[in-house]
Amino acid sequence: MNNRKLSLPLALLMGAALIVVLFPVFWIVMTAIKPPTDWNASPAIWVPSEPTLINFRTLFDPEALGAYGVGGVSQAATKAVYGSVLATVSATLASVIIGLFAAIGISRYGNNSKATPLVILSGRMFPPAAIAVPFVIIFSNVGLIDSYLGLFAIYVAVTLPFSTWMLKSFVDDLPREIEEAAMIDGRSRLAAHLTVTIPLIKGGLFATTMFIFILNWSEFMFALVLSYSNVCTIPVQLAKYVTATAGTLYGVQAALAVFAMVPLVFVGYHIQSHLARAMTFGAIKQ
Repeated sequence: MNNRKLSLPLALLMGAALIVVLFPVFWIVMTAIKPPTDWNASPAIWVPSEPTLINFRTLFDPEALGAYGVGGVSQAATKAVYGSVLATVSATLASVIIGLFAAIGISRYGNNSKATPLVILSGRMFPPAAIAVPFVIIFSNVGLIDSYLGLFAIYVAVTLPFSTWMLKSFVDDLPREIEEAAMIDGRSRLAAHLTVTIPLIKGGLFATTMFIFILNWSEFMFALVLSYSNVCTIPVQLAKYVTATAGTLYGVQAALAVFAMVPLVFVGYHIQSHLARAMTFGAIKQ
C-alpha cells in the first residue's frame, strides 16, 4: 500500500479544487430549502434561517407555493420523473445489451482494423445541436416525435458508441484461452460467451451500465427538441419552472435538481473504482 502523505501545496490545491467542485452542490441544496422570499435576496443568503420543504412539495403539488403568494405553477413534476425513469432505464438496458454483444464481436472476431473505432465513435464526434435537427425531421416523418419510443431510440443511438467501446476494453483484458477451454469442453461459442465471458467481466458491465444510466438521466438537448406535450423528462421540466408573475422559480428548480441528483450520487459512489479505468477505453491494462 502507498503510505505517502500529501505535501502541503498539493493538499491546499486539492482543497481549493474540492471547494470549486462542491460549491455549486452546496448552493443548490441551500436554495432548495429556502422560502421564496430568500431566493433572490440581496445580499445573498447562504444558509436560510427558516429552512422549508415547500419547494419539494411544489414538485408534486403546484398549488403549494400559494402559501407564500406565488402562483402560476401549472405542472407537477410527476410526469417528468416518470418519463425520465422510463426512458433512462429502458434505453440503458438496450444500449448495454447491444453494446455488449458488439464488443464481444469486435474483440474476438474483428479484423483489428483501425477504421472500426472511427466508425463506432463517429456518432459522438458531432455536437448534439448539430444532429438534433436531422433527427427531428426523421422522427416527424416516421411518427416518433413526442413519444417515449422516439426518446428511447435516440438515447440508445447516442450512448451505444460509449457502451460498445467501454465494454470492448474489458473483453480485451480477458484471456481468449478461458473461452477456448469452455469450447473444448463442448460449449458453443455463444454458450461460452454467456457462461464464461460475461460473468468474468461483470464488474466492467456494471460500471458501464451505471455510466450509460448517468448519460441518459442527465440528457437535455434531444429530450428538449423531441418532446412537446406528451413526453417530458426531468432536465426539460427544470426549464419550465418560469411563471409570468414570479419569474424563474429558483427554489423549485433547485428542489428538482436535488431530487434528480440522488440516483446519480448513489450510482457514482458505487462505480467510482471502475469509472476512471472505463473512461480510459482500455488504455490502462491491469
